[in-house]
Amino acid sequence: MNVWLIMIALGLGTFIIRFSFIALFGKREVPPLLQRGLRLVPASVLFALVVPQILTRDNAVDLSLSNPRLIAGVVAGMVAWRTKNVVLTILSGMIVLWLMLALQSVL
Repeated sequence: MNVWLIMIALGLGTFIIRFSFIALFGKREVPPLLQRGLRLVPASVLFALVVPQILTRDNAVDLSLSNPRLIAGVVAGMVAWRTKNVVLTILSGMIVLWLMLALQSVL
């Protein structure tokens, strides 16, 4: 029973948070400052999800060249910067990660 109450409460909380923006700004124009801030949210969330995975290994920060995720992340970042192509960015990062992991298992 407690699990159902928690699920219902979380669902209502999520609904209220989302509906508040619709109720507040549904018939009004969003202020320019808020628009600028909201444009940065997706990049901030992606950064917050990806960076800890790239920089940590075995629950510790690893900034060495032996960290395959760091190398793959740097390569993917450079490809993204140069090409601005999401597919190439993902492919290059994954290929470099797989190659680095394969090299580590051989050595």
